Amino acid sequence: MSVDPVGEAGDPLTPVLRPVRAGNGFEEALEQILQVLRLGLVPGGERLPAERELAERLGISRVTLREVLKVLQDQGLVQARRGRYGGTFVLPRTDGGGQDELRRRVAGVDIEDVLRFREVLEVGAAGLCAAHGLTDEQAERLRAALARTHDAPLADYRRLDTLLHLTLAELCGSPTLTAQYAAVRATVNDLLDCIPLLVRNLEHSQRQHTALVEAVLDGDADGAREIMREHCAGTAALLRGFLT
Repeated sequence: MSVDPVGEAGDPLTPVLRPVRAGNGFEEALEQILQVLRLGLVPGGERLPAERELAERLGISRVTLREVLKVLQDQGLVQARRGRYGGTFVLPRTDGGGQDELRRRVAGVDIEDVLRFREVLEVGAAGLCAAHGLTDEQAERLRAALARTHDAPLADYRRLDTLLHLTLAELCGSPTLTAQYAAVRATVNDLLDCIPLLVRNLEHSQRQHTALVEAVLDGDADGAREIMREHCAGTAALLRGFLT
């Protein structure tokens, strides 16, 4: 599986995949794997972890996991391939569909609630990382996540942008915050996928990313919070602009 490192062991799925609670194994496993797909943590055309590994990480039986994967396959999100190099592969996402599709998706969510909750989580995570400080290893992970966004091809930018933000959320030290952020970011990504990538907006976003990482590494909690607040406001303004 060719994906970018995020988790403690270089695994981008670590912030999202966790043992499910007894009684809701199927539903919670489906929710978590859908988050992996919506966040773009496994790129289109790449393979999900093997069934044995996924089942162990989710704390479910392989029978239950296969039921989950069957639903995802029926929805056209993954494809099962047999043979020596087989497995469950993520299908590339189709084009977002523009403003009509954006309005359709927004109709199913409270957009203002989503954007405000995202801001609370992101600003809080940035402030915590700066205030508590990062180890040398954590600081290097954050720098590496930032560097990948600078080098990203346009078509891969949003996925790597997501990985940078998810890295920051994970490094704040609160698994609960990380899980909540993964969920709200998946919803935001569903909306952003309907909007074209605007080079000027991405350039501005990258300057904010750089300033944010510098503030975190300098231990400037107030600065990190303010930069992240402005960054979230930019995304919110972009979405509102396309909805007008």
